[in-house]
Amino acid sequence: MVDFLRRGTSEKAMNYIDLSIYENTDELKDNKKNVRFGEIYRYEDLRNFTEFVYNGDIVVLDYTPLADDELTLRRVISELKETAKDVDGDVVSLGGNYLLVTSDGIKIDRNKIRK
Repeated sequence: MVDFLRRGTSEKAMNYIDLSIYENTDELKDNKKNVRFGEIYRYEDLRNFTEFVYNGDIVVLDYTPLADDELTLRRVISELKETAKDVDGDVVSLGGNYLLVTSDGIKIDRNKIRK
């Protein structure tokens, strides 16, 4: 069993993540924040989009293909909320079938700006 999963160990295990295993890391190395647009067709596609959020990008997802599948849509939204919580971000539904997911402490104001 891996050391950090054992209970009652007095030593803290050092955990490292090998970032070279993730695809498209060379395009994300420039430390710029990006706004990414995507369309999600099934729950399994979500991992591709959450990687961008964890890397500090803002993601706009079109969930039109999932609009009729309420259970899958609820799972997707729940997972995006957890992802946003992990990175101190936010999730909001935009008009139509779009979700906006932010990271790095970017909160979304739900009030419309009026002049």
